[in-house]
Amino acid sequence: MKPRIGVLFKMKSKPLEELKKYTDVVLKPYPSEEELKEIIPELDGIIIAPVTRITKDILERAERLKVISCQSAGYDHVDVEEATKRGIYVTKVSGLLSEAVAEFALGLLISLMRKIHYADSFIREGKWESHTFVWREFKEVETLYGKEVGIVGMGAIGKAIARRLKPFGCEIYYWSRHRKEDIEREVNAKYLDLDELLEEVDIVILALPLTKETYHIINEERVKKLEGKYLVNIGRGALIDEKALVKAIKEGKLKGFATDVFEEEPVKEHELFRFKWETVLTPHYAGLGKDVLEDMGFRAVENLLKVLRGEIPEDLVNKEVLKVRPIDEVKML
Repeated sequence: MKPRIGVLFKMKSKPLEELKKYTDVVLKPYPSEEELKEIIPELDGIIIAPVTRITKDILERAERLKVISCQSAGYDHVDVEEATKRGIYVTKVSGLLSEAVAEFALGLLISLMRKIHYADSFIREGKWESHTFVWREFKEVETLYGKEVGIVGMGAIGKAIARRLKPFGCEIYYWSRHRKEDIEREVNAKYLDLDELLEEVDIVILALPLTKETYHIINEERVKKLEGKYLVNIGRGALIDEKALVKAIKEGKLKGFATDVFEEEPVKEHELFRFKWETVLTPHYAGLGKDVLEDMGFRAVENLLKVLRGEIPEDLVNKEVLKVRPIDEVKML
């Protein structure tokens, strides 16, 4: 009997066909919580996108579940601690999104500093008067060239951002849990303590995963250190205390904020929507791209199949699960 696998989003066709060779696939794109609770008892594994949250309530009904394969680098939408307790393997897709996300981060930053998004909106409203409106309203526009940029989180994405900043003549600083001598040599990046970095640079880019340690790493006190600076977040929304951030923008203390992620998603209303000049906001799609999604799909399928074959994937998130349920006990293929 083949393993029964739920694919809970619109996966690209080629990786989906690969999965169907070895498993019985249940397609249920973007289920509600109640729909997911109904089908989860019948599944041996699931492949999910970040929009689907796997909570303790859902896992309590996952009697057969052996593996959760995330088609994303992040996995904060999964209650990993609860999954581990229940012997459920959790995997992620690492390395494939770095270039796409780094490219997007610079797009957010340039749009924020040069007000490209804002200009697009007013030209659509018929405000072409470039020698009056533009020159009057855009006098605070700044260029990226030559700025001091601090990257918080120097993993694969942080490094890809650093490489893209170098041709702009930027001075690059970074903070990470560990020194990264390779990127220091490559782009002359300088390591600083986090609080020192926030005070030193003109621009801060967050490229961290969300963990217990990084939750609200930009807290009320650190938001104060960002006065007169730009902040870009392509990590996770909860890296920032959004209440403190909104207060700083209201008071005109933060020059600008661009983000692809929010503390609570999906977002339908938000105080940040009021600040068109000061913000650039996008709906959590920095890693999406036609040429990336298929590769991600194949990796997510590969990770899931490895677990069901009794192999430990490199992208295993919760290595502690091996003590709870050894890999041989989940083997089905």
